[in-house]
Order: sequence, then C-alpha cells, then structure tokens
Amino acid sequence: MARPARVPLLRRLLLLAALAASCSYYLLVLQAQATAPPRYDGFAYGGGAAAAWKDAVLVEAFLDPLCPDSRDAWHPLKLAVERYAPRVSLIVHPFPLPYHTYAFHACRALYIANKLNSSSTYPLLELFFKNQEKFYNSATSSLSGPAVAVEMSKMAAQAVGNSASEFLQGFSDRRTDSAARVSFKYGCTRGVYGAPFFLVNGFLQPGGGSPIDYSTWIGILDPLVSQQGERIEMFTSI
Repeated sequence: MARPARVPLLRRLLLLAALAASCSYYLLVLQAQATAPPRYDGFAYGGGAAAAWKDAVLVEAFLDPLCPDSRDAWHPLKLAVERYAPRVSLIVHPFPLPYHTYAFHACRALYIANKLNSSSTYPLLELFFKNQEKFYNSATSSLSGPAVAVEMSKMAAQAVGNSASEFLQGFSDRRTDSAARVSFKYGCTRGVYGAPFFLVNGFLQPGGGSPIDYSTWIGILDPLVSQQGERIEMFTSI
C-alpha cells in the first residue's frame, strides 16, 4: 500500500513566508495608524480652512507642481471654487510623481514658502505651473539636486518676498522633507496613484490623472451647493 505523499518542504516554507508577510503588513498598518501627523495635510485655499470643516463642500486636489496635467487642471478648479466660495472650500495636497525627478523638491518648496509666508504658497504653486519647463527631467538632467534647489529658490523668492538664500535654507530643514513625505503618504492612503486626483466630500472623483474642465466642475458642485441649505436645516431640527 502506497504511503500518503508528504507536503513538500518548499511548499511549507512558502506558506510560512506568506503568513509572515501578512503579519508584517498588518503590523505596519497599525503602526501607520498610530503615527498620524500633528495637523491635517495640505494647504487651504482662500483662507477657507475653518469653513472646510463645517458646512462647505470640501474639494481636495492632489497636484504635482511639475505635472502638465496638474497645471491644466488648476485654472478651471480655481475658478469653480471661487465661484462658490465660501460654500465650497479647497485643500491642495502636494503629490510628487516619482517619474518627475525633482517633483519632491518642488513639493518641499511649497512647504518652505508656507512656513516663510503662508500667503505665498499658492502664488508659488502658480509660478511652478508657469515655469514647469525649467524643471522638467530633460532640462535638469545635467544638474545636481542642490543646483536645482538653488534655481527653485531664486524663482520662489519672487513669490515669497524673502531672499533666495533664506529660502534655500529651507531645503536643509528636515521638517519640510517630512511634510512633503506626509503629503505623498496621505495621497497613497486615499488611493491616489497619479496627478491630478480629486476628492469631493471625501469621495474620489472619476477620471483620476486627467484635468477636470470648468463646466464639469460646475456640474459636480452645483447640486451639492444647492443641497447645503436642506442639509443644514435637517441637522438643525434633529
């Protein structure tokens, strides 16, 4: 009588490795949940941070300062938000795409600007959009990281009002590095894998990675804004 075949040793090892990987994954998830940043990620547009958490429709945009699609998405989004403000609030999360070599530098620059002069954050973002070609991969292929930081600092000085040398010091501040990393990680936790991506009241909008034009934004926001009065009245009566 034939003896039952034993489970091969390799199969057992693979099963143990899979189990160990699963355990490690859940431990990492738990650790990530326990290390939340001290403040909500991103930059509130137009001073609407307070309204964003109360009765306004909240739009969250994940943009790469060196991404052409992010650049094309910005103007129609800005116009739509300004049309409905303060009933619509906007938070932009810097999201550096890994295939744009110096996108992470650009995101750090936004945090440096926000620290030096918070009113300069969005003007600097628009400067990046206007001058993207200067920092494309092809234009910076012969430059080092520190050299690119110098060039970004020179440009940023126009928006921030500080000297280029003072701005450059921000690239030596580990806090700007950490803040840019948090922005990227936050986007990943929300299912973002490209730019531009958009959330409206926490819900991911279709067509991620492509700009949304002005008329489409109006079609998204107008019904939500028109329902705000009904929602406020409903919760007030409870």
